[in-house]
Amino acid sequence: MIYGKARVERIADRIADDGFAKGRSLWRDAAGRFFRNRAATGALALLGFIIAFSTAGSLLAVWSNEEIDWNVLADISGAGQPSFANGHFFGVDSLGRDLFARTLQATRTSLAVGIIGASVAVFIGTFYGAVAGFAGGFLDNLMMRAVDVLIAVPSMFIVILLMVMFERSLVMLFVGIGVVSWLDMARIVRGQTLSLKNREFVEAAHATGVNWLGIVFRHIAPNLLGVVVVYATLLVPSIILVESFISFLGLGVQEPDTSLGSLISEGSSTIIFGTLWQFAAPIAFFLALIASLYFIGDGLRDALDPKDF
Repeated sequence: MIYGKARVERIADRIADDGFAKGRSLWRDAAGRFFRNRAATGALALLGFIIAFSTAGSLLAVWSNEEIDWNVLADISGAGQPSFANGHFFGVDSLGRDLFARTLQATRTSLAVGIIGASVAVFIGTFYGAVAGFAGGFLDNLMMRAVDVLIAVPSMFIVILLMVMFERSLVMLFVGIGVVSWLDMARIVRGQTLSLKNREFVEAAHATGVNWLGIVFRHIAPNLLGVVVVYATLLVPSIILVESFISFLGLGVQEPDTSLGSLISEGSSTIIFGTLWQFAAPIAFFLALIASLYFIGDGLRDALDPKDF
């Protein structure tokens, strides 16, 4: 490329002033690209509000999530609807419990299930896929055929089976969802590892005597970070949807704990009595949470797309 004399002089002056030409990292470029995406930044702000509100909103709650207000117990006459006078900002459920406090608790539970389940899936899937892709040959075929067999089994069936066979608790819910959520991650990471294993930096690590486990963790895994981050952000809402469906069936989070799926199930069963507030608040938080996570995932995918650099 040929530069004009004036531009060359400006570049020389800048180098002379700074002492060096300042570069920009991949992550800095990606961050700039992400924050220029209005939909993604708006979704990030919405998610931040939901997390802050569900965490600190309990300070505003007049009632606890288990306390029953017998004076405004919801019934078919319309009692128990939202009111600031008695402290029930979202109304009460059919048992007279404050929906404001229960919605906050349900949001925290659904977020915890999504984040912890995605973390388990990312850790197992990344390690499994990286080892399979780097090892190659017979071990790769054996590991990926096992993944194919597990993918062929409906994941929802496995989760429901675990919840029925063992104690219905948050821990078992985390385990059940985490067990089936890493399979797609393993296939994605394995494909990326196959494209990285013959790069020069991997061959240099081989030449210096680094063992295969060190190469996987120190050289392969860091170069998969972009793909893993994008998939993880899209995996969180998927896990929340699974948990909500399980809870909607009554097999998920058990009383006195609750989740958004449980509240939606309870609210939908009382719509015929005209108590729409029991359904409105949980479904609003659920839709806002899922939509914000998907928009953030799309924004990260666009920002970290190598074709855009």
